[in-house]
Amino acid sequence: MPKNMDRRNFLKTTYRAVLGAGGTALLGYYYLGKETVKNRATSIQKRDYSVPPVDALPDLSIVEGDDIEKMVDRGINLIGGIERFISKGDKVTIKPNIGWDRVPEQAANTNPDLVKKVVELCLNAGAEKVIVVDISCNDPVRCYQRSGIAAKALEAGAVVSIPKERNFRRLKINGSVLDEWPVYKDFIETDKVINIPIAKHHNLTGLTMGLKNWYGILGGRREALHQKIDESIADLASFIQPTLTILDAYRILLRNGPQGGSLDDVALKKTIAFSTDQVAIDAFGATLFGLKPESLGFLKVSYMRGIGEIDLTKIKIAREKI
Repeated sequence: MPKNMDRRNFLKTTYRAVLGAGGTALLGYYYLGKETVKNRATSIQKRDYSVPPVDALPDLSIVEGDDIEKMVDRGINLIGGIERFISKGDKVTIKPNIGWDRVPEQAANTNPDLVKKVVELCLNAGAEKVIVVDISCNDPVRCYQRSGIAAKALEAGAVVSIPKERNFRRLKINGSVLDEWPVYKDFIETDKVINIPIAKHHNLTGLTMGLKNWYGILGGRREALHQKIDESIADLASFIQPTLTILDAYRILLRNGPQGGSLDDVALKKTIAFSTDQVAIDAFGATLFGLKPESLGFLKVSYMRGIGEIDLTKIKIAREKI
């Protein structure tokens, strides 16, 4: 930060630069529903960013508390520390939910303070670059701004990427529903991917958490996937294996998701979970809503495909309150 510029003006100036880099064409969310992408796929191009398992460590850590920074520090340390996941020189892509034109208190997007803390940890661990990106459902400029995520990520030192149509790449996913599909390049040209969804109600799937959050790496006509949405979610989870999933349940949206809007639909849980198992962390998330994991179709299909464990009694869990 320049010495002669206060923090507020620094963030405003930097944020304007980021939005300007997105170009005037990004006044809406035109890239959803278009099929113009580069590099026609010719072979299956799955992305596996996972780290090797460590038998001595918990499969899932759950931390309750008031201080998000301390909660993240503790949760990641319980499953091996940030150095297990991030190496010096890594290019890291962070995938929050920035789908909606909502403020943090409405619990439609990932908590911006959580995103900021994870960016800081990655950079402190030696990451060369950290990119924060999502394919928004509402106008992306408004989503990035009103969610608070753009400002917090920039403050932490991340590159905030507002998607451009030219940066989608058509990949061969080879799923039961998804065959070829446009995927944003920041999830392809990277070393590590950290998925940071928020836990909330969804009108089509019951809930949306980590697995459903992968819809935000896609362009094209995403609504076409809603006919077989459980299978589509499992296709995506088979296609991309993250380095780490961090489930934001500090606030959760109980009703009228995924957009929400009313504060009456929000519950304060003050909980964050951490895991390398995409299915297990969503299974835990289901319990926060009083649901059995097997009652959610996308979780059941993902488990049946061997993506992760749905039965929480079969994994090692570390749970703390700080």
